[in-house]
Amino acid sequence: MPKMKSHRGACKRFKTTASGRVKREKMNGSHNLEKKNRKRTRRLHQPTLVDKAQEKQIKRMILS
Repeated sequence: MPKMKSHRGACKRFKTTASGRVKREKMNGSHNLEKKNRKRTRRLHQPTLVDKAQEKQIKRMILS
């Protein structure tokens, strides 16, 4: 049986933490930032954790 391949798009978007949770970036933080206030743009650039419902699927995609 061939090796399992990781999903390269998911590998670029998600990282695993030391405790095993999955970390992601927030959406809407890359362009049109002049329309968004400072408080919102600061919060958009902070990473957050993936919801527990999708963790298993994402871990399978990134094979960690």
